Amino acid sequence: MTHFVRRHMLAQSCLGFTGLANALYQQRAVAEPPRPELIPQVWDMTPKSAAAPPQANAMISLFMQGGPSHIDLFDPKPELTRLHMQTYGGTIKYDNAGEASSRLFGTPWRFRKHGQCGMDLSEPAAALGAVADDLCMIRSMHTGVNNHGESIKAMNTGRQLPGRPALGSWLTFGLGSHNSRLPGFMVLTDPSGLPVLGVENWQNGWLPSLYQGTVVRPQEPRILNLDPPPALAGARQQQLLGYLRKLNSDLEQRFPAETDLNARMQSYELAEGMQHAAREALDITQETQATQRMYGLEDDTTKEYGTRCLIARRLIERGVRFVQLHTGNQQWDHHGGIVKALPNVCRRTIPTAAALVADLKQRGMLDSTIVHWGGEMGRLPVIQNEKNIGRDHNTYGFSQWVAGGGFRGGCIHGETDEIGHRAVTDVVNHYDWHATLLYLLGLSDQQVAFTRPGGSNSLLDGQPGSVVAAILRNPPPAPAAES
Repeated sequence: MTHFVRRHMLAQSCLGFTGLANALYQQRAVAEPPRPELIPQVWDMTPKSAAAPPQANAMISLFMQGGPSHIDLFDPKPELTRLHMQTYGGTIKYDNAGEASSRLFGTPWRFRKHGQCGMDLSEPAAALGAVADDLCMIRSMHTGVNNHGESIKAMNTGRQLPGRPALGSWLTFGLGSHNSRLPGFMVLTDPSGLPVLGVENWQNGWLPSLYQGTVVRPQEPRILNLDPPPALAGARQQQLLGYLRKLNSDLEQRFPAETDLNARMQSYELAEGMQHAAREALDITQETQATQRMYGLEDDTTKEYGTRCLIARRLIERGVRFVQLHTGNQQWDHHGGIVKALPNVCRRTIPTAAALVADLKQRGMLDSTIVHWGGEMGRLPVIQNEKNIGRDHNTYGFSQWVAGGGFRGGCIHGETDEIGHRAVTDVVNHYDWHATLLYLLGLSDQQVAFTRPGGSNSLLDGQPGSVVAAILRNPPPAPAAES
């Protein structure tokens, strides 16, 4: 048997050394991972310059998880009232076919016009009448995905896919924070429990963990571990933190590309600052009695949600960029018993939402702060559950309102069809909503893009989001007509 070694193979190969080198190069090109950035990126919460002059610099989102019934609150439908309890011959997109009915259900509540703008609000929503001229009512919202989780993701992360960063994470990633001693993105949860999807509502996704929402608990202590252990309080803590800073500084110089290390160091710095700043920001006893009454803190019905609305204002006032208040799991999901359940949740939340808008305005903060009120869907115009009447999900046409931050006050935008099922005029998709927010905050979609090994992702993520110019005080200039 002939002993065949590598020298023989190379000598007899028609490719020779050139072929071998080429083959090895191609193999390496396929297997070699992308080269790292020559200049390491550093993630922090320092204020960032917007791509364009912003009209707003902060946002409060009052997220009504479960799906408030637009046709019972904000979108009167005389034809639906006329056809009450009659069978509907058109097409309805049901979510729960087992309890579905084709019988129309007109609203049990009367609508009345409010403010100089004549905004229609039903009896359960009448408390908003005091600020109607500051509200922009969007009646033509649309996501088109009927399940709670998927529609929440569309409204809160940009797409119906799991694992994406929340809206507050995107905005703090793009803008940073005005206060280094408080988180840029803070979440106030409901005492009855977490909303659908739980902590996914404020996750940072693939963005650095620095941009994850910080939870403010619904009861005291609202943030845990603000007080150091007695053995480490005072000078001892300062000595320990000083030594930790020195160690971290040395590590940062040795490993400048370690972004996780950088984020961890910043979390330590933030935690130290929060020991003082968070305690002060959450202390509503500093507010006047008149302000506390304004937020309904003397009424057991409104006290809890009013407290969170007041805390939200105090956080924004102190430089927090994005605050989101969540209602508990399915509090607006009225598949049955809507006649009693809807007024109950309205009494708890709507007067204090109106107080928040009024308070921001009287303090000169409303023009620079976006206030959002809405959920992930509305409700159908037909009966669900004949024995205990409710309404099924509807993501094809629903309402939400916004105020301040560059939105037109006293504005009513878009329409649903004659029974309130589908948005038919000036439809606002979730990606149009996000494009509009970015515009008001002075951000471009590219500015909130994050590069990952598989490519770049952003809030809009390639979706055709259009700024809704009709609802803005200062809309972008119309594109020049082609000659």
